[in-house]
Amino acid sequence: MQENLVQKIVEEVLQQVLKNQSSPPHDGKIPIGVSARHVHLAQAEVEQLFGENYQLTPKFELSQPGQFAAEETVVIAGPKGSIERVRILGPARSLSQVEVSWTDAMKLGIKPPLRISGDIQGSSPVTLIGPKGSVVLNEGLIIAQAHIHMSPEDSAKFNVMDGQSVQIKVEGIRPIILSNVVIRVSERYRLEMHIDTDEANAGLIQQGTVAEIVQHQVNEQPISVKEQSPVVAKVEKPAIYHYDKKLLSQLEVLEIDAQEIVVPKKTIVTALAYDKLRELNKTLTIRSE
Repeated sequence: MQENLVQKIVEEVLQQVLKNQSSPPHDGKIPIGVSARHVHLAQAEVEQLFGENYQLTPKFELSQPGQFAAEETVVIAGPKGSIERVRILGPARSLSQVEVSWTDAMKLGIKPPLRISGDIQGSSPVTLIGPKGSVVLNEGLIIAQAHIHMSPEDSAKFNVMDGQSVQIKVEGIRPIILSNVVIRVSERYRLEMHIDTDEANAGLIQQGTVAEIVQHQVNEQPISVKEQSPVVAKVEKPAIYHYDKKLLSQLEVLEIDAQEIVVPKKTIVTALAYDKLRELNKTLTIRSE
């Protein structure tokens, strides 16, 4: 079995361990992580930029389990300018995506939409340049909407739901209030709020600062992530998604919007992927070769 498949299975085992661990005591405070510009790549784009069968090299682990900053960087280019040494975050995803701040976008000469990560349909085009080639993404450049990752246990303690929008307060040298911060709940998440560098600079926020939820901005029922803001496009989910990679993990199940996922007979489906399929009421169809 290839090394990258083994790595994915190990990551899922670690996530299962995290799932069974108890959550830390809830004190009402949420740590803030400041996300600089970065790139998520599908394996096809990794190989176009760095060479055939190339695998991303972990540089250091990120706060969310299974995620890492890679050694590799790329140049992102737009009509008016470019930005060098933009860090790639791994592991490889099913779709490529570039996240920048509004300040970055002005340098590139592009006006990308404000979106939740993963919602890239109809977003801005961008060019990526690597040591072995370049890639033109017809869509995929976004400004990431502020959001809070949390586990189901944290969700219960904060009395919020996945997809819900809240208002948060950050104390410090320049106290600020941020609205329309989206709650994202998953068993694979650790508690942390993510904002971009423009938002951090506005409040003089440094890594390690904490936030507090001060207002729940929706009523009893959570709304879809794609309905959080007028700038977020409302896109109808496809009915069927044909998945052709060698391993289907719960991460891919979460990223695929379709209700039915069709995989080849040879594809390995992890136990956590089956759990996530049942949880999301999705159908898995095995395609005969």
